[in-house]
Amino acid sequence: MAKKKRDEAESEPEVDAQNAQKPEPLNEVELVNGESHKKQKKKKKKHKAHDEAKEIPTVSIAVSGSIINNAQSLELATRLAGQVARAATIFRIDEVVVFDNKSVSVNDHGVTALDCTDENESGAAFLIRILRYLETPQYLRKVLFPKHNSLRFVGLLPPLDAPHHLRKHEWAPYREGVTLKERSPNSGTLVDVGLSKSFVIDQVLEPGTRVTVAMGTNRNLDTDIPREVVSSAKPREEAGMYWGYKVRYASNMSSVLKDCPYKGGYDHLVGTSEHGLTVKSSDLTIPAFRHLLIAFGGLAGLEESIEEDNNLKGKDVRNVFHSYLNTCPNQGSRTIRTEEAIFISLQYFQEPITRALA
Repeated sequence: MAKKKRDEAESEPEVDAQNAQKPEPLNEVELVNGESHKKQKKKKKKHKAHDEAKEIPTVSIAVSGSIINNAQSLELATRLAGQVARAATIFRIDEVVVFDNKSVSVNDHGVTALDCTDENESGAAFLIRILRYLETPQYLRKVLFPKHNSLRFVGLLPPLDAPHHLRKHEWAPYREGVTLKERSPNSGTLVDVGLSKSFVIDQVLEPGTRVTVAMGTNRNLDTDIPREVVSSAKPREEAGMYWGYKVRYASNMSSVLKDCPYKGGYDHLVGTSEHGLTVKSSDLTIPAFRHLLIAFGGLAGLEESIEEDNNLKGKDVRNVFHSYLNTCPNQGSRTIRTEEAIFISLQYFQEPITRALA
């Protein structure tokens, strides 16, 4: 059957992303009650040590949006995207970066905006939409995702069943919610968190905003005490709960690396390819990391992604990544599809990552 191609999103003017990785300055601790500079330095060191101890390592994956272009129907493309979402959830991935093979770095709002009405989305835009939809708890989807042609077959996909996809009868210290148009009698913002009643939060926010709400440890639906809105990272930091993945768009491979949302950027980069080095999982050593990125190529592999990127053109792919590995040697098929490679590779990296974080 002929391959069904999707139109690529139109590029917008190039933007400067050179400063994306620059670490932000540490917050200065104010001098209180006339304390000496010596005491203040000790306090700063304690605060710094506390912050460093609290920082939780993250694992990101980068996937080429071109894998969608190889699907022969909308239903098959949806199933493919669903496999990527399942793999990311099963292996507790913190961030999924969907990248194009554009020669220059651009901000493509047609790709990143969820309210895009174009029914001929690029592969990257389609994959981003499905990934975000599946990561969102079921009770929030109707409000956050308008009807769209690309979502026609999402009902066929198996649920992610992530810890933050709570049922109506379940109680947890945190829940995902969406702000409502209705206001509470006390002029607070009402939030739907998927329970039998709405709750008031301690902030005034625009309707349709997704928030993470601290619910407390005891189930109490009767209290009208405002609930606290917290960072989406809080459930993992405080309770060790996996709280889903974030989705980010990158116009090319250099944007994947430069536009890292984490302070200090990715400190260990891994590329995967059948042309990579073959190392047993039990023998692989990954250094201690704060933010790990594992990249997967598209239809023509990571080599093409590097070659088509003007910022990386001419570079050996082995020099772009700290490790360039073949995670499935002696394969019986001449090709391993990217959605298959993600499952294989993430299982391959489980033991080395565990050792690195020990």
